[in-house]
Amino acid sequence: MLTKLLAFGLLWRLTGNPFIALIILIVILYVLDRRFVGLTPNIFRPFQLSRKASRLRQDLYANPHNTSVKLELARILIERKRYSEALPYLEQSHSVMLDSADVHYEIGLCCLKLGDLSRGESFMLKAIELNPRVKYGNPYLRLGEALASVAPERAVAYMEQFRDVHSSSVEAYYRLGQLYQKLGRTDEAKRAYREALDIYRGLPRYSRRQQRRWALLARFK
Repeated sequence: MLTKLLAFGLLWRLTGNPFIALIILIVILYVLDRRFVGLTPNIFRPFQLSRKASRLRQDLYANPHNTSVKLELARILIERKRYSEALPYLEQSHSVMLDSADVHYEIGLCCLKLGDLSRGESFMLKAIELNPRVKYGNPYLRLGEALASVAPERAVAYMEQFRDVHSSSVEAYYRLGQLYQKLGRTDEAKRAYREALDIYRGLPRYSRRQQRRWALLARFK
C-alpha cells in the first residue's frame, strides 16, 4: 500500500493532475497484474469474443450444417456464460459426435449451469467414461461445485477426485478448501489451503505464473 501511495504521489507531481495520476497508476497496476499475477480479467476479451461470435453466426447462416462452426460458437457462448444459447449448438453437434468426450463435457456443463443437475451429471460422467482425463479432470470440479448445496457428500467426493487428477494443482486444493469451508468443515478447509500453498512453493518457476492466482487466494483464507 505504501508503495502505491508513493507511486501515486510521484505521478501526481510529474503530471500535475491527481486524476491523470490515478488513471496512469491504475493502468500500470492492471498491466503488472495481467503480466505477473492474473487476478484481474482481460478487459478486451469480451469485445474479441463478441466479434468472433458475429463472424461465426454469419458462417452458420451460409452453411447451417457446419458442425465445427457450431462447436466453436458454442464454446464462445460458454465463455460468455450464455449457456442457454450454447446448449442447442452442442446438442446438434452431439448427434454427429456421439463419441466426443469434449462435447459430452460441454453439454454437461451447460446443463449444470442451467440447473438441470441430473442431466448435467449424466453427461459429465459419460465424458469421463469416454476419456478419464477429459478437460484435465474438470468434470469432477464442475460436479463438485454444482452439487455442493444439494448433495454435499457427493460434491466432496467429486472434488477429491479432481484433486487426485491434479495432485500438483494449486487450484484443485484451493477449490477443495472452498467446498470444505462451505460445508462447515473448517479444519479440512484450512488444511487444503495450506496444501495449496505448499504445492505452489514446490512448483518450478515456469509453472508458477498460471498457478499464482490460486496461491494468492489461498493465502488470504
